[in-house]
Amino acid sequence: MSTATTTPDAGTVAGTTSGPLRGTVWLVWRRHRAALLTGILVTLAACALFSYQRIGLMDFLGGKTADPESLQEEFRNRFAGAFQADIQFLQAVPLIVAAFLGAPLISSELERGTLQLVTTQSVSRGRWLASTLAVPLTLVAACTVLLSLVFQWLWSPAHELVVSGDWLNSGPFDITGPVLVAKTLFLTACGIALGKLIKRMIPAMLATAFTVVVVNVIWGDKVLPKLGTLHDVTHPINGDSPGVPRGAVQMDDWVATADGRLFGFSTCVHDAHPDACRAAKGIVNHVTQYYDFDQMPGMQWLGAGILLALTALVLAFVVWRARRRPL
Repeated sequence: MSTATTTPDAGTVAGTTSGPLRGTVWLVWRRHRAALLTGILVTLAACALFSYQRIGLMDFLGGKTADPESLQEEFRNRFAGAFQADIQFLQAVPLIVAAFLGAPLISSELERGTLQLVTTQSVSRGRWLASTLAVPLTLVAACTVLLSLVFQWLWSPAHELVVSGDWLNSGPFDITGPVLVAKTLFLTACGIALGKLIKRMIPAMLATAFTVVVVNVIWGDKVLPKLGTLHDVTHPINGDSPGVPRGAVQMDDWVATADGRLFGFSTCVHDAHPDACRAAKGIVNHVTQYYDFDQMPGMQWLGAGILLALTALVLAFVVWRARRRPL
């Protein structure tokens, strides 16, 4: 959150400040340096922690060739709490950044009236807007890329053990690869847009937090299940199941006819004569649907592409609104 209260003079805004940061870039950094520095320091601390945790994890995994199921209990006792805390922290990053950086970015300037002073000096509205968006979003992208890469480096050797191997529904999908970066940028852009519309910092932050919750629900319930194509494992209804491949995430169970028509898994279960009921419907197979672990990168890039496209649309709206409407 921006905490600086000093008012820039014309010379400062025009770019007379010495050092690597000049003009409006320096101004944006100066105005929001508390939030930006905090983000950088937290990122470095988290990456150091992930690196330290990997030392213990690799020591645990070294020389062990047993099936993940036999290692699960020992892994849970030693590492489950740490991984759960890591996942919860990274899942909270988009909310924290959107609410405490994105929402105040423009709304705080509008609420305090400093923006009118800046744009009446030797700085055009377009130049101010470009710097205001570019500086924090670049740092957000850099920090989330680093967090995602280092956590994936930690998680990958034990991906079949962390959260029982559920990489899709229990967190790893959203905090590794490009998804953490894209989701954070999108929600931060939403926070910036809400700040521009509401023009008051605290209400904008609350509205942004609510938006993050809504987006996460839609993302988890409506978007994630459609990012990949489900695979099937089919076997006779009274036969032994071959199971899903290692690393796969099981999504649903069905019963099916010989020609592939699906029925709910509990079909005929509570009937007085289950076998006769299934025979009447032609049910002969049990079908398990799953996403294979190899599908994860493609699904992540597809989801990230959707989020980045939405980010571009939201930022385009912010630019249009700022250039066409009074500040």
